[in-house]
Amino acid sequence: MDAKPIMDVPTGLFIGGKFVDASDGGRFDVINPATEQVLTSVASATVEDGLKALDAAEAAFADWAKQTPRVRAEVLRKAYELIIADQERLARIITLENGKALPDARGEIAYAAEFFRWYAEEAVRNIGEVMRAPASGARILVQHKPVGIAVLVTPWNFPAAMATRKIGPALAAGCPVIVKPASDTPLTMLALMPILEKAGVPAGVVNVLPSRRSGPLVDKLLHDPRVRIVSFTGSTGVGRTLLHAAADNVVNSAMELGGNAPFIVCADADIDAAVEGALIAKMRNMGEACTAANRFYVHHDVHDTFAAKLAERMRKMKVGNGLEDGVEVGALVNAETRNKVEHFVADAVAKGAEIVTGGEVHPGKGYFYPPTVLVDVPDTAECLRDEIFGPVAVLQRFTSEDEVVRRANDTEYGLVAYLYTADLKRGLALSEKLDFGMVGLNRGLVSDPAAPFGGMKQSGIGREGAHEGLMEFLETQYISVAW
Repeated sequence: MDAKPIMDVPTGLFIGGKFVDASDGGRFDVINPATEQVLTSVASATVEDGLKALDAAEAAFADWAKQTPRVRAEVLRKAYELIIADQERLARIITLENGKALPDARGEIAYAAEFFRWYAEEAVRNIGEVMRAPASGARILVQHKPVGIAVLVTPWNFPAAMATRKIGPALAAGCPVIVKPASDTPLTMLALMPILEKAGVPAGVVNVLPSRRSGPLVDKLLHDPRVRIVSFTGSTGVGRTLLHAAADNVVNSAMELGGNAPFIVCADADIDAAVEGALIAKMRNMGEACTAANRFYVHHDVHDTFAAKLAERMRKMKVGNGLEDGVEVGALVNAETRNKVEHFVADAVAKGAEIVTGGEVHPGKGYFYPPTVLVDVPDTAECLRDEIFGPVAVLQRFTSEDEVVRRANDTEYGLVAYLYTADLKRGLALSEKLDFGMVGLNRGLVSDPAAPFGGMKQSGIGREGAHEGLMEFLETQYISVAW
């Protein structure tokens, strides 16, 4: 492992409790998106390394699964405490490799750690049932067993939280894991490994395989009969590919996929509150989130007021290197993401949209894009059909509730929707009509470790967080017995 460490982050693969080189010595560079400079290089796992990780996970499975729930819970609780104690260093690592502003990164670390605290509490609540069969009189005994080795494929936008949201329930259930972090942001996950080791996670229970050869690596893992669940967060397109691969061995699949979130502002909404909520729903993580508000539907009577206030707030947000004081909007993760955002804005403007603020790429190094507000966006604009994944708010007008529900639901995605109204009855009624797994009613943030996170339609399968997140990593076993 010949690369210089960044902030004490090891740069090898983590297999069986040890950091090791890739079997063929392969490595890849990790880039700071704010400067476009190489931070370090990281080992790039091969298919052979994947099999070694599987061997390590298999060797660790029986002992970890037989530990009492309280033992596993105490390990997770200790991990939570250690992460919080190391919050500042971990946040800086996220900002270095992801680009987000340091306050966002600090928030992510707190959120990521909370999954370990939550599942430390859920680990002891693997509750079964006993009942008497009405017809036969036999006892129906139901228990839940760890499903087995889990392959966890995580994205770059929340390199800590999207991993702990999966590792926490898997370990609580008694499952060993193999984590394949996004190649844009592998350092955060590698930095967490010494922390988990110190917390008491046994060797082989958590393995990490950064790789620029993700397709063949993950495909090989999913075709090994020892793997019993794949949990993926990322694009719907990649999710479909993984589901095809998982089908060959009938591997359990948990998918948290893309979104195209509507943000609805009714005529009676508190506009100032709606603007505050919009800033969270749109600008959290610079819009690089599947939960980001993508389409703003604002009632005609309040549209101009809302647009002006939102643009004023976004215009004042400081853009720059996320490590600098006062910066609220850091760099997007890579050139491809920045160029995609730029394309969406150019396409909308060419088709008739008006720029209220922003809309111009910053000169110089770094993948920056300014907070942007577009109004009068036509239905033909590409940004209404795809995830923008950047700091761009696109506004359209509506006049009736039936109209806005129809337009909000007119997407293959169904992850989250946001709704602002002063009338709780109206808000709940509209929420029920929205085909989304989550609704932020007068709130711009829905993510919470205690809540079941997930979507409908093409936005995924299963739920993460809450008790449902634990159940994803458990198999139900029924025993028929008479006594």
